[in-house]
Amino acid sequence: MPEMPEIETIRRSLEPHIRGRKIENVEVLLARQIKWPEPEAFVARILQEDIVGLERIGKYLLLQLSNQVSLIFHLRMTGQLVYVAAGAADASHHNRVIIYLDDGARLVFSDTRTFGTLYAMHQDELWRIRGMAEMGPEPLSEKFTAEYLAAAAAGRKTRIKSFLLDQSKVGGLGNIYVDEALFLAGVHPMRLAGSLTGDEIQRLHEAVNRVIADGIADGGTTFRDYRDGNGGKGSHQDNLFVYGRDGEACKRCGTLIAKTKVGGRGTRFCPSCQKI
Repeated sequence: MPEMPEIETIRRSLEPHIRGRKIENVEVLLARQIKWPEPEAFVARILQEDIVGLERIGKYLLLQLSNQVSLIFHLRMTGQLVYVAAGAADASHHNRVIIYLDDGARLVFSDTRTFGTLYAMHQDELWRIRGMAEMGPEPLSEKFTAEYLAAAAAGRKTRIKSFLLDQSKVGGLGNIYVDEALFLAGVHPMRLAGSLTGDEIQRLHEAVNRVIADGIADGGTTFRDYRDGNGGKGSHQDNLFVYGRDGEACKRCGTLIAKTKVGGRGTRFCPSCQKI
């Protein structure tokens, strides 16, 4: 699933192409992925409107339109949102919604497994997306401080891996970057969130910010489905310490990277660098 660095990369790569463009036409190829409002009303809300800005909230991408409506994409597992220039061919076989712009270009939403969702909401309706309305502070933001993290984790008997994946606690994190942050902080993923010391919280806060910043700098992580707004792959997969490296030697100590499950999620860690 695309996480905060991937969605931010998509936002940055799309913005130069589509900011200021008008939506001339909309082709809905799979109506059930439009969650609000009904598909006909969805199209009516965005048709003939200008795209005045792009925003990201956690893992949600918001296209701000000239009528105060936000066109919102939640890509989930296999969703892609790619800009296709006028006259260029689109290689995807899983297109679900195509947005035609006034310069002949297209914004193509494709999704192999069809878990992604789309919304067209006025500013006073955004509360309807519960995951976005209840989202916790994002890494790299002013509100995401070590003090906040310590207070949110205090007394919690949830595993720290599951705690960090809870979007109401920290917005935008997913499996890849949580595993990486826990490794850099030297914290075992099975530790209870409330058991972390002040020093561990400080290291974890710094590690979360680092992995997110590095992921953005590398254009995201591509193992299979993720593409940026130009259809390109990220490169952060080449710089991972533990995620996707189970059975391989730890880059720090040489111990084989282990894999377990925490809260039903596949979890990678180094048994030597992250002692429980």
